[in-house]
Amino acid sequence: MAAVSNESELKVRFAPSPTGALHIGGARTALYNWLAARHGGGQMVLRIEDTDLERSTPENVAQILDALRWLDLDWDEGPISQLGRAEAHAAALRKLLDSGAAYRDSATADDVKAWKVEHGSDRGYRGTPSEDGSGAIRLRVPDDGDTVVDDLIRGEVRFPNRSYDDFVIARGDGSVLYNFAVAVDDADMGITEVIRGDDHLSNTPKQLMVFEALGIEPPRYAHVPLLHGPDGKKLSKRHGAASVQELRDAGYLPEAIRNYVALLGWGPGDDETLLTTAELIERFRPEDVGRSSAVFDEKKLRWMNGRYMRDMPIEDYRSAVRSFVDAETAGRPLNEERFRFGCEIVQEKAQTLQEVWPLIRFLFEPPVQDDKAWRKVMKGDAERVLTEVEAVLIDLPQGEEGPNRDGFSIGAVQAVLEPLPEKLDLGAGKVFQPIRVAITGTTISPGIFESVAALGREETLARVEAARSKLRDQD
Repeated sequence: MAAVSNESELKVRFAPSPTGALHIGGARTALYNWLAARHGGGQMVLRIEDTDLERSTPENVAQILDALRWLDLDWDEGPISQLGRAEAHAAALRKLLDSGAAYRDSATADDVKAWKVEHGSDRGYRGTPSEDGSGAIRLRVPDDGDTVVDDLIRGEVRFPNRSYDDFVIARGDGSVLYNFAVAVDDADMGITEVIRGDDHLSNTPKQLMVFEALGIEPPRYAHVPLLHGPDGKKLSKRHGAASVQELRDAGYLPEAIRNYVALLGWGPGDDETLLTTAELIERFRPEDVGRSSAVFDEKKLRWMNGRYMRDMPIEDYRSAVRSFVDAETAGRPLNEERFRFGCEIVQEKAQTLQEVWPLIRFLFEPPVQDDKAWRKVMKGDAERVLTEVEAVLIDLPQGEEGPNRDGFSIGAVQAVLEPLPEKLDLGAGKVFQPIRVAITGTTISPGIFESVAALGREETLARVEAARSKLRDQD
């Protein structure tokens, strides 16, 4: 078993339990460990704590690996199965039993309860080795002093030893318990820093006691405050707390998630919010993580994702959008030139990849039927507006300009539509929203000039005329 020295190369670990998908809190833990390793020129170990045989499934392990790979969080060792380290755990148990630091105890739960009635409920249970060598294996806990966690984030946290039971580190059959296995694994793997959620802080004294009993210097610890929702309560599914795969399927970019999640509790010391991964690596230190719980707010993540999408090279943008469009269209072929132009005109508007298709769908399909939008917009002066719109668009000269090479360039369309509010003595919304509903069916689209140019002369005029006809029929 290798001794750990704080002077040795930085080595961290991400050690998820594969009992479900990797959610935001776990992703942040993985990210912080990865950033610490890359910042310090060290290594990150991926260890799968899979000793819960009922809930730890190969499918859950695959989900975690898939999430980490999509987030571009690589690891230097692993994945290592904790369950597969049974021989190393057994060897450490034998060492503690041989040294007297641990003992077998056949006491039942009722026996422990009776002991505490006799000695005081504030005292930790102290057992007696069983005469026949049977029972669970307990670690001896000192009666005096404190076990001290010198936490990189919280500072010094003291735990009185007298309040701890001689705690069980292995069952009667020799199968080890969590706190013992974790300490042995961290020791064997040479982990120098443990960065994890502060829900593990209560486990740390027991793990330090195991290190002490084994005669091994422990790693340094950094316990990160748990995430909260916007209501100030612990983050849960009621806040929409999503798994990494759910965020991916909703159209978020891995680089935006890395940026946003890194800032949930940590900051670079200035007001910057948009940081490249290289900048995160350069600036991140676990000791700079705050002591207060951070708030995960998906609205802020959407905003940041939108910023990343707007900054993408257009070829990368189209490539990223493609899989979402293919899912909506069942992969049917689309007019590529129109698709390229559609991506260009929507890049400033969409905040997730999933939002792109609803915004450009009108370029490939008839207008959607949104009765609410129709009732809201297509009334009053709407028919008069569309009559004028049709007149000015028909008068646009034919030519090779525009994405459809029919004279409908953005500039040409803007030149004839932009003056209409003043000409008709109406607000801009009263003019442009009827056009939008006529060509898309909804009140939300890319810019109206860009949308008309993208749709082109023939289809735009046909849809405007169809909307006018419907308005006449409803009068």
